[in-house]
This record gives sequence, structure tokens and C-alpha cells, in this order.
Amino acid sequence: MDKKIIVITGASGTGKTTISQYLKEKYNIPAVITHTTRLPRLGEVDGVDYHFETDETFAQNHYLEQVEYSGHHYGSSEESLNAMWQTVDVASIVVDTAGAISYEKKYGKTAIIIFLEADLDTVAQRLQSRGDDPTRLKKRIASDEFKRDLTIPDELKGKSYEIINKDIKITKKMVDNVINNANIK
Repeated sequence: MDKKIIVITGASGTGKTTISQYLKEKYNIPAVITHTTRLPRLGEVDGVDYHFETDETFAQNHYLEQVEYSGHHYGSSEESLNAMWQTVDVASIVVDTAGAISYEKKYGKTAIIIFLEADLDTVAQRLQSRGDDPTRLKKRIASDEFKRDLTIPDELKGKSYEIINKDIKITKKMVDNVINNANIK
């Protein structure tokens, strides 16, 4: 089987992590481990939750996408994806839309892009219910990056599967269709 990367993108609260977990549970498709310079939270394990890096080690990787958030760097590297492809043919990754565009440009048809969408009220409700700080939540929803990720970028139109995630059961069935269409099993 050819190597594939399932790129899950969309705004915060659209269900990207839920779909990544679903792919792992139902299809045994693991998530690529990304990098960060922030310290591990209680219970997080290096090489499992993230590759926890220093500023120096972070700078040594080749990133397909990276962001700085709250003074820390986050990114997904070619090294981490290639290491994953040593053990499996198909992996998933959760990224913002700018990251999804980078994956599409670099990997073409090897990248299966799933763009998740939900209306702003639903997204705000989900973010609030997962315990995000209300002040930070308002700031996040007002950010240019958040607004950008609410709609599919022109660069991904016709190159991705667009799924409106209002009902998780329907969304999972649509993801199953993507897996079947991409001949991944």
C-alpha cells in the first residue's frame, strides 16, 4: 500500500481531535506526534503526546507547519511523519488550514484532507463546554487565524473532503466514506 497522511483541519471546536481518535479506534490509524517547546502537562509523555523540545532542538527539524502560541512553538515535522511511515502506511494529523495547505502542496494525493466545519455558535459552545477560559475563548474566536479556519481555503477546494460536523454519528459515517474512497483499510 502507498503511504498516506490523513490531514484533519478546520477551526477549533469543529471536532478534529475527536475524528483523529475515531480513526485510531476504528481503523488503527495513529496520529503523527507533533513537536512543542512548552513543558509537559501532568501525565503527558514525551514521544507519546508530543515531542517536547527546547528552542534549540525544535529549530533542528524540518516543519511542514509551525505556529507560536502563548510563547511556545508547535509544529509538525517531516522527521516525525517519516518516522511514523517506518511503522505504518497510514497516519493522521490535526493541523490548522495553513498547515493543511502545506501538506497538500508537499504530498499531493498522498495527503487526504478532511476539512471539518461547524457553525460559530456550535463551535463556541463546544469550546466553552470543554472548559476553555471564557476570556481567552473570546480572544481566540476574534482572532484572524480562527476566522480563517472557519471556512475552507480556496487552495483546498476540490482537493479535500468537506464535512459539516453537527451530528458526530453522521460525521463518522462520512469519515468512513472518505476511508473507503481513499482505499484505506
